[in-house]
Amino acid sequence: MSRRAVLWIAFAVVHIGVAVLGFRLPNQPMGDVYNVYEPWSLQALDGRGIVGITESWVYPPFALVPMVLAHAFTWIAGYTVAWAILVTACDALAFAMLVGRARSTGRWLGAWYWLVFITMLGPVGLYRLDGITVPLALAGSLWLVGRPWLGSALLAAATWIKVWPAALLAAALIAVRRRFAILGGAAVVSAAIVAVVVAAGGAANLLGFVTDQADRGLQVEAPVSAFYLWRAVADIPGSFIYYNRDLVTFEVTGPEVDALIAVMTPLLVLAVAAVAALGAFKAWRGATFAALYPPLALALVLAFIVFNKVGSPQYLTWIVAPLVVGLVIARRRWWRPALLGLIVAGLTFAVYPLTYGGLLLAQPWAATLLTIRNALLVAMLAWVVVRLARLPVHPHVHLAARQP
Repeated sequence: MSRRAVLWIAFAVVHIGVAVLGFRLPNQPMGDVYNVYEPWSLQALDGRGIVGITESWVYPPFALVPMVLAHAFTWIAGYTVAWAILVTACDALAFAMLVGRARSTGRWLGAWYWLVFITMLGPVGLYRLDGITVPLALAGSLWLVGRPWLGSALLAAATWIKVWPAALLAAALIAVRRRFAILGGAAVVSAAIVAVVVAAGGAANLLGFVTDQADRGLQVEAPVSAFYLWRAVADIPGSFIYYNRDLVTFEVTGPEVDALIAVMTPLLVLAVAAVAALGAFKAWRGATFAALYPPLALALVLAFIVFNKVGSPQYLTWIVAPLVVGLVIARRRWWRPALLGLIVAGLTFAVYPLTYGGLLLAQPWAATLLTIRNALLVAMLAWVVVRLARLPVHPHVHLAARQP
């Protein structure tokens, strides 16, 4: 049996297995699909209003498209299974592009890594909107050099579904020398989406997802929430976990929490800007795309996670794209962070959905698992920033660029 055939068999086994686990595990790992994606899409299809257009929405407007597309498969076994089929189909397209003829060791290893990561993270990576953006982000990243217009267009489309691929788009703009193509591809897609939303009468709600995110509280899984989580574990008066009905999330509260909430968005922006500035300096000094893009992309994505007051478990899907690209380009240098990524994914699975009930009851063992997971994320961010700072540069490239 060929190497490619084995990979595709593994692809099918992993996706079917993870999809079935969603029905078997506790704490509703598929909850967002039938609690929010299906009602939102049915509302639009029934003509009762379109989220992101007729009303403000927590997601960018293009996010509604995959939610509606999933209805094409509902005849098989309902909307939840249809969503799993849609995500699997998107993964299959990106997987085919990644594997090719399975002759490249880097691509072969990257494909296996992606499958192991999907398994380690569990159903939350499949039954969330992020599952649609990951294959777009991965394919877009792999096409940045050979087909920069197409690569940036895919990253832009993913960004209009969930904001996080903007980190990869920023890394591309810094690391790819054909910056006009990166800007052009992203601009074309963005202009098309904006034009459709405005034409449909949704101009006032076009950027509603920005303000909705800025107004959110501290989600229990976010790294910044650790102080209040452990106060709740210790049963200190004034600190506890509560359910936010409007956003369908569990959050923490305690003394001076409003001040921390207010500072987190500016801090996130500052952290992302600092990482981007470091990457821009390295690009200016002549760092190559192969050396610069994977660590810069991973650092920006991790900054989005570590400094985010929203720490949903599906956010861990974000790290797989830069890790796979790193393995494809330089597997010997990237196996250690890739291994750490699998550990973090496994701990995330252990927290949600396996021990999430205990976490919401502020039980110490569940809080410990989450704290270790978040500490490893911080450590990974520190590692990749240091690696970025130590990237070898080629001053002669910079000097040549300055010649008249």
